[in-house]
Amino acid sequence: MSVIVSPQEAVFLAVRPGSDAGMQLPTNRYDELAEAAANGETIPGWFANAARQAWQIELRGRPVTSAVKVRPRPAGPVVYSRASWEINKGCNFSCEHCYLEQRPFAGLALPDKLRLIDMLAGMGVLWFQITGGEPLIDPDFPPAYQRAHDAGMMLEILTNGSRLARPEHLALFTAARPHKITVSMYGASPETADALTQTRGAFKRTYAGLLAAAEVGLPVEVTIIITKHNVDELEAMRSLVDQLGFPRNEYGSISPTYTGDGSTLQAQAPGYLDKSAVFGGCPAGHTSFHVDPHGMATMCKVGRDHPISLIAEGPEGLMRLPAIADAQMLRTGGCTDCTLSSTCRVCRPMARVYQEAKAPLDHYCQHGERNKS
Repeated sequence: MSVIVSPQEAVFLAVRPGSDAGMQLPTNRYDELAEAAANGETIPGWFANAARQAWQIELRGRPVTSAVKVRPRPAGPVVYSRASWEINKGCNFSCEHCYLEQRPFAGLALPDKLRLIDMLAGMGVLWFQITGGEPLIDPDFPPAYQRAHDAGMMLEILTNGSRLARPEHLALFTAARPHKITVSMYGASPETADALTQTRGAFKRTYAGLLAAAEVGLPVEVTIIITKHNVDELEAMRSLVDQLGFPRNEYGSISPTYTGDGSTLQAQAPGYLDKSAVFGGCPAGHTSFHVDPHGMATMCKVGRDHPISLIAEGPEGLMRLPAIADAQMLRTGGCTDCTLSSTCRVCRPMARVYQEAKAPLDHYCQHGERNKS
């Protein structure tokens, strides 16, 4: 589909995979498009004009169902706009800095994966991130991805890129385009990337995936992971991404595992902790949530207290999630009486993980900075 029209909380949005541009529709215009789709009619002139202006595409004269996915209003009382899903924690890399302490290859059977996706779509989830582990090594990834795409989700895939060059994946993403494929980069040379990922051939496979994606024009964004092992190649990594023509981001704040193991912090590059933004609140658990490979829903990837089984309870189980999320956002432990909370740069669940890992204060807390001055 060229365009997705979807209820989104209290409004109606028109979005296009691969584009940041979008538009908000009044209720009567959404109803008009839904009725036109149901009756097999062509795209109204006003929407064709708006699409041309927003995305430089021509839709005039085409049947609605050939170019526009009009998603229905959520039927039940539980409504969410965003979700992330670990399709499988298994991975073909063994990165030293990974926030997953263990990466077992296990998860739901395909029928339950598809049922889970149908459930999320029925709740109104529009922005859907599929991650892992490495999602492309799961044999059920193609049918699960196709199911989510057919449901009209704006799909983001988080991947190490090592299997992106495979013909079956290129064909899948070309025929059913995602909103974004985010590829992690671990070095500008085989020596560095292979060492950091503890995987022979990691650089070669990731770079081949990026080249293949560039050749067919997939919407890729590269995240450069900065550690003490590859910081000397930072400029070379930037140049490599720029030569491929992809947008890039940089991530240098290495965290403990979500279970509180601090061994990952040994990979931290001095001077690359991200301390630029003050934490201003988070809607996790209220408008978004995370699902693990077994269908257990939590407020996010870090705050995993009191998981809820979507397979056993269905969407109704998520009615408990906002209260669970609010409880995890309370300041506890060393943060209980903190006078610097208004300038804190990390959310409460992440701060707790750092504390459980006995991480140095300056990794996450202004007290550490003040004590150094």
